[in-house]
This record gives sequence, structure tokens and C-alpha cells, in this order.
Amino acid sequence: MNEPGLDFSTGGGDPLGILAGSAHVLGSTTALTLDPGAVSVFAARYAGGSFPPPDHDGPEEALHCRFLPPGRFLNYLLVLEALNFSFWDDEPRWRVDWEGRQYDGYWALAAALRRALVHDGIPLWDARWMAELENADAARLLRGCGRPGERPVPMLEQRVENLREAGRVLLQNFAGEFAVLLEAAGGNAVNLVRLVVEHFPSFRDEAVWNGRPVPFHKRAQILAADLARLYPAGPDDQGGLRLADLDQLTAFADYKVPQVLCREGIIVPSEQLRGRMDAGEELAPGCEEELALRAGTVWGCEWIVRALNKSGGTGTAPVTAPVTAADVDHLLWCAGQDKSGLRPYHRTRTIYY
Repeated sequence: MNEPGLDFSTGGGDPLGILAGSAHVLGSTTALTLDPGAVSVFAARYAGGSFPPPDHDGPEEALHCRFLPPGRFLNYLLVLEALNFSFWDDEPRWRVDWEGRQYDGYWALAAALRRALVHDGIPLWDARWMAELENADAARLLRGCGRPGERPVPMLEQRVENLREAGRVLLQNFAGEFAVLLEAAGGNAVNLVRLVVEHFPSFRDEAVWNGRPVPFHKRAQILAADLARLYPAGPDDQGGLRLADLDQLTAFADYKVPQVLCREGIIVPSEQLRGRMDAGEELAPGCEEELALRAGTVWGCEWIVRALNKSGGTGTAPVTAPVTAADVDHLLWCAGQDKSGLRPYHRTRTIYY
């Protein structure tokens, strides 16, 4: 590595152990490498304004149900994140039609939940409704368009199990209210992630590599980040919730962000891995290649964060706060919605991303 500061040292800023676990994978894998020079090039382009900032006021963002009262919104957000995984598929993909527009992927999920609340009158915030959800009701909740009936949203049964678990845990431990868990976190993002992972097994996103645990906690971390960004607006019309230690979270390792990191030359897959990805072969959860891609995502984003903060931020406006991994992750994920120049992402069927 010839770029100063771009190494695998955590500097003590790794409370969830995600950086250390990912470094353990990257230190022994032959499935891919990371290119520090490409990180510097990307950071310079980012700082120069080559990448438009994510549109937090775009039409898709309006699908989030921020009109709900705070307590109900928190339970709704848990539902959203419990279902937020594995949307990839061959055509025809699962899509949801809402107000004359079709959405796919994550935005199809957001549209389906808004439809359920606004059109179908389903009490998504009710923990007992979650705990008692039946497969047929879930199929209606997540009904799509342009897709044969025998091919519903991918992993429907696992999504039902996640929601049932969410309801049971809320009822048994938190009086049916995610707000109780949030209060226990004491306004701290890291504490929130730890509590979610501890109490909700479906969020316990951990693998094992060479006998050592490798945590990623993608959905638990994105729950904290989304909460900080989307919490309903207060009297001053400012949305979001102040959570300490958001900068201690890592990137949310999935399949879209590494796709963009590959295009930017930051993640350099081996010839064998690139061939498998281009052919659409599925990678088994926990295999070396899958773990390497996720670990590369964590550290690729971490290096971008370090390069940007060392250079003073984006360069397009005065810097008022350090750039975080969540900022970089969101920018890359949004960039990945434009398919230009993107080669296929890796395919892994899992509830964790």
C-alpha cells in the first residue's frame, strides 16, 4: 500500500469489531485486492464535486412514512429494516406499483409499506400484528406486479419469520414499543446496534473466517443511520434524531455498494471471482469470495472516509462535520442506481443484506 494512512489499523475506533473482522478476511484472502491509489482518485473526484450528493428530497424518499407519530414511526422503521434484504432477481423482477409509478428493489419495499398504511389500513406499527402475521397476509402486503404468482418477492417466508420475531421480541421485552429499546440505548448509535443485535437474531449478521467471528451487522447499522436521518420532523420542521457515535458505524456491506467500488477500481476482484459475478453464479453465504466482497466494502468505504476527512471533506461546500461511512455508503448506493458502466453485482441469498 503506497498511500499514506490507508492501512488496516483501527486506531481504537472500532467498537463493534467490524473493521477488525473485515481486516482479518482481507489479510488472508486471494479473492480480491483493494487499490489505495483508486481510493485517492475517487476521493479527489468526490471532493471536486464529480458525484452529485444524494437527493434526500427526491420522489423515492417521500415513500418513507414520516407522517406517522414518533412511537408508531419507530415500530414501522423496525418493520422496514426487518424486511430490507435480498431484492436481486432475474427479470421479471418483483416490482410494486404505487400512485402510477413502478418501483423495484428497496424502493418497492418502501412503496409496499406505504401502500399498506395509506391504502390497505394495515397497522404496521402494531407488535401483535407483527407477531401473528400469516404467510398469506404477508404475500398480500408485499404483492407485486408483472411477476407470476408462483414467484413472489424473494425469500417471502424468511421475511415473515423476521416480522414475527420482531413482534415477539417487542412484546416480550419492550412493552411492544421500539421506543423502549431506543431509550435503553441512551441516544447512542453503537449502543442501539448492540441492543438490536442482542435481542433480534435476524439482525445478528456475523460470519466466521478461519475460526474467528466476522461481524457486519448491515441491517442493524442501517437501522441506526436511517433513524438518525428519517425520524419524523419536530416543531422546528427538522427531521432526524441526534444519535452519538454515528461516525463509529461502518459501511453497510451489501451487493450494490461493492458493485460501484468495483467500477471505481477500489475493489479489484480476482479473475475467477469476476468471472463468477459476470456469469450470475450464486456465492454461498459465508464463503471466502462473499466475505471478501463484504470486507472489501467495509474497508473501501473506510479508506474513502479517511481520505476525505484528511483533505477537509467534499470541497464543494464548507465542512461542518466529518464525513462518515454512512455518508459514503449512501452516496455509493445512490450512484449504483445508475447502471451505466456497472458490471453485475455478486449474488448471495441471505437475510442479512
